[in-house]
This record gives sequence, C-alpha cells and structure tokens, in this order.
Amino acid sequence: MSVEDQQSGEDLDQEFDAVPEPSVDDHTEDDTEDDDTDDDDTDAAPSQAPVPTGPPTGVMSAERLAIKALESKLLGGERKLRRREVAAGAGVSILSARKVWRALGFPNFNDEDVAFTERDQAALSSILDLVRAGILTEEAAISVTRSIGQMTDRMVVWQIEALVEDMVSEQGIPDAVARKQLVGRLPSLVDSLEEILVYSYRRQLNAGVQRLAVRAEAGLQASEEGREGDEDDSPLPLARAVGFADLVSYTSLSRRMNEKTLAQLVQRFENKCAEIISVGGGRLVKTVGDEVLYIAETPAAGAEISLALAQAFTEDEILPQCRVSMVWGRILSRLGDIYGPTVNLAARLTTLAQPGTVLVDAMTAAALGQDDRFVLVPQKSENVRGFGEIHPVMLARGRGKGLVLD
Repeated sequence: MSVEDQQSGEDLDQEFDAVPEPSVDDHTEDDTEDDDTDDDDTDAAPSQAPVPTGPPTGVMSAERLAIKALESKLLGGERKLRRREVAAGAGVSILSARKVWRALGFPNFNDEDVAFTERDQAALSSILDLVRAGILTEEAAISVTRSIGQMTDRMVVWQIEALVEDMVSEQGIPDAVARKQLVGRLPSLVDSLEEILVYSYRRQLNAGVQRLAVRAEAGLQASEEGREGDEDDSPLPLARAVGFADLVSYTSLSRRMNEKTLAQLVQRFENKCAEIISVGGGRLVKTVGDEVLYIAETPAAGAEISLALAQAFTEDEILPQCRVSMVWGRILSRLGDIYGPTVNLAARLTTLAQPGTVLVDAMTAAALGQDDRFVLVPQKSENVRGFGEIHPVMLARGRGKGLVLD
C-alpha cells in the first residue's frame, strides 16, 4: 500500500459516505474539440478542392479494428468512463477505488484518462458491497482481490505464451507474426476459456475447503506423534508433508541450450511434476525455474509423490535426474504460498540429496517407520545452517508399486 494510502487515515467504511463529485474538467476537452472542428470547417475556403493524399484519415486498419473488437469483447464495451466517474458510480472516493485497482494489478490512470467501462464500475461495486454488508473487512477484501489479480495475471501470460507457441509450431510462422495473429484467434476462445476458468475455480475452491478447513484438525492430530510441543513449528496451524524436487545440472544445461530447447525442457519438467503431484493427491505450490515445491496431507502421500518424482526423472530420456526431499511438519499457508521451518528444512535437505534419491528428516522417518511401502536408510549426520546437526534418512521403495500414472 502506498504512503499516500497509509496517510489517508480512512478505511473503506468511512469513505463510503464521502462520494466524490465528478471533475468539472472531465468534459471540457470534448467540448473544446467539437468547437475546434466547427472553426476549422468555417475557415476553409469554399473554392479549395480537397487534395487526394491517400486513404481517408481516421480509417482504421483491419489489424486495429480486430484489436478494438477484441478489447470491447473482453472489457464488456467501449472505454467511456474516467476514474472519477467510476468511483462516483460505485459510491466511494478515488482513494478507495485505487486500493482495489492496485490490488487487481491495474496501472495508475490519470483523471483525464478514459480507461473504464460500465463493467469496471459493476466489478468495483461488487467488491465494495462485501465490505458494506459486513461480509468482509477491508483488509480481507483487499487480500482476496489481490489473490484474484495475481493469479489471473500469471494465468493469462501462461495462456498467451502457450497459444503463441502452438501457432509457431503448427503453422511454421515467426513468433512475432503469431503474436499479431493471436488477436484474431482469441475471440473464438474467450467464452470457452472463461467457462473452464469458472468451473475449475469452483472445483478448486471445494477441494481447498476440504484440505484447509474440514481436515485441518485431523492433520494436526496426526502430527503429534514424536513431537514434544516445543518445536519451532508448533504454533503453526497446518500439518503437511512438504517436498522439493530440484533438477540436477540445470544451470550448466541452460547455458548450452537455445531459447526454444530451454523452454521445452522447463515445460516438460513442470508438466511431469504437476501430473505426478496431482495423481498423488498433493498440490503443486509453485515452480521456480528448475525447482518445484509441493505439499501433501499425509507423510505417506508425500513419500509416494517424492519417490515417483525421483524415479520419473531418473527414467526420463531427455531431462536430467533430480534431487528430492520431503519433511512432515507444520506450516503457515498465506498468499498462495507456504512458510515455516518445515519448508526451510525441506529446502536444505534437497541440497544434501544425491541425484535420483529422496531425503527425509528423522521425525518424518519415524512417521513412516511402520509403513512397509517404504524403506528408510539412515545417512551420516549433517550440520545444516539454521538447524544445527540433523540426521537425514534416505527414503526408498518398499512393498507395492507406488503411484500408477496413466
């Protein structure tokens, strides 16, 4: 939040009563332009014939028309409103509106910018009505709005790049040409993509409620075994198996690859990780270049995912092997990410693992000790920054087939 917002000393509830008046200057520019046009027509000499200079001015190219049509479809109409008009229509001050727009990731607009449509006003009102009705606090509303802005921004970039890559590959056209042609292709895709987005959101929301609310207490109870209650992660609200998978020699490989080959390697790595984690009932928290962070609800589920990842990359003919680690402990889940000592320890263990192997800590090994699907091999003690001496244990396959991928 900016210094300007912090200094305001007003929250949304207070600002709702102070509806801003539309700027007096908002329409003067349009009026002036109309007057100028009339003056130009009056001053023109009647005997002068127009000199042909090419296509009539003001006629847009086919490309520009396609861009304008796509924008109108996506924004719900033509941009006709300035920010003060949108804020006034929603019944709030510019300051309140800007808080919401910044949370969504929108750029700053000036008073004279005609940048909004009626759909923008309706969306702003929908967010603020949740606060007015007392359903959400201002802080919660802004946080939820920011989650939507950040996730959809990443999603849109992903989708555009995927479509461009597909056009380059299938049509054999240059990247720059594909990006221009995408404008004409998108209108036929928007409605279907939007429908899938809403469908997926509802499914994911239902699954998230089950994981993060309904079964949260059971996970904490299951994590009690082997704990004394004074661990660094003991105050944290969720019990999870936290894992990392890190590609071996990624940096040196990336230096020898061209852009296309590197993109294919990263995409293959992410796709394979996402598939294995999903089949194992876990959740891929994030990818950072050559590394993925994932979680599962039980030590056994985390172990199955970890072993499957190590095996998959050992057997892959294109990708290098990966180092994998997994720790069962307590975490804090915020902003779509996870935090806490459990996460940090899992990251440290990844650097100690040999290529193609999985390392866990002693407490995780104890939680898996009675499960004959796993074999646990103690390793030599290691001094780990931030944790002191730890006792890594290598996790290997015991009885059973492990995860079965279609």
